[in-house]
Amino acid sequence: MADLLKLLLRVAEKAANVARVCRKEAPLFQLLVQEKTGVDKNKKFVQDFKTLADVVIQEMIRHDVGAQDCFMFEKFPGEESNKFENGLGESVIVTVCGTEKETAALLATVLDGDQTAATLLARAIHQDAKLTLTDTGTDDLHIPLSPSDLGIWIDPIDATSQYIEGREEAAEEGRLCPSGLQCALVLIGVYLRATGEPVMGVINQPFNHKDPTGWKGKHFWGVSCGSVKACSVLRPKDRPAETTAAGGPGLSVVMSSSEKQAVKEALAPLCGPDRLMYASGAGYKILCVILGLADVYVLSEGSTFKWDSCGPHALLRALGGGMVDLKECLHSSGSSHCQGGHQDQGELTYHQPHIESTGADHWANQGGLVAYLNCQILHRVIGELKGKF
Repeated sequence: MADLLKLLLRVAEKAANVARVCRKEAPLFQLLVQEKTGVDKNKKFVQDFKTLADVVIQEMIRHDVGAQDCFMFEKFPGEESNKFENGLGESVIVTVCGTEKETAALLATVLDGDQTAATLLARAIHQDAKLTLTDTGTDDLHIPLSPSDLGIWIDPIDATSQYIEGREEAAEEGRLCPSGLQCALVLIGVYLRATGEPVMGVINQPFNHKDPTGWKGKHFWGVSCGSVKACSVLRPKDRPAETTAAGGPGLSVVMSSSEKQAVKEALAPLCGPDRLMYASGAGYKILCVILGLADVYVLSEGSTFKWDSCGPHALLRALGGGMVDLKECLHSSGSSHCQGGHQDQGELTYHQPHIESTGADHWANQGGLVAYLNCQILHRVIGELKGKF
């Protein structure tokens, strides 16, 4: 498991580098932000370059992990389809080839012959990640699992809209970023195929901070399997969370600005001023809980997917928290309990699709979700939401 974790950290850093290169290099950036008009507006050109950037990162992770003979995962789904139709109507399967030159030639067929952009992108794909692992604990992970026991979920660029818009928000110390490049993340999650339990997660934030040389990233990881719990970040200190009526600071809740008004109104009494917060990107909102920038993340809609939540969920579990299906918890008639810090029912799993759904909705978190670190706080949130919407 130590070797697998190191491998996933490296490929996530490569993915982050591709994301940064696409914004830094002018030929790629112009493709990233261009809006098609006139006769080109309906042209099936890789569903715009932003989709290709997602797929290239996804396929690079798939290629680099699959190249290690000991890590041949039978189940290796990603967010994006890798089949495209270029401007000539030709169907192209995007993969990472054996050499940089071969990959550039393939990408050029997708990019309608744009050799400059294809060469820049291929160079980033085949470049080794410059990642120094200074985390203590990565070498001491001994878990008796075979790769055949594991499945993996990839979200190549979570919060893609924030990545495309590219706003550079100033982040205050100890506060979340409501929007901007910091919300764009690379997410990789590993789960047990038999039970769907998330056991390993890697989060890479390609645009964590900026120095005179450009954007710098940051990575986070967590492992939770049986008695083995390890994480690159420390669990935030639990603090008193009185409601505002009791004079305390109240809970801090992060959600989407488009969340149902009934949910906002139900949770407002638990939150003090400025503690009902909004941010972009499902992965980033979960990361805010992991880092202690929010107590919980609440989502009432089924608008996230297994690739959004699997990796961050593993980090939450490593820190003693978890992620539950909101609808299931609200409809539960019995009392629920915490076992080892986790909720004993309703925890999200990652191995079974919704058979009645189609397309990506096969893998949606259809009941919404709540991400948490403190089980008692989770129960308070569920209690406030019951019967309210």
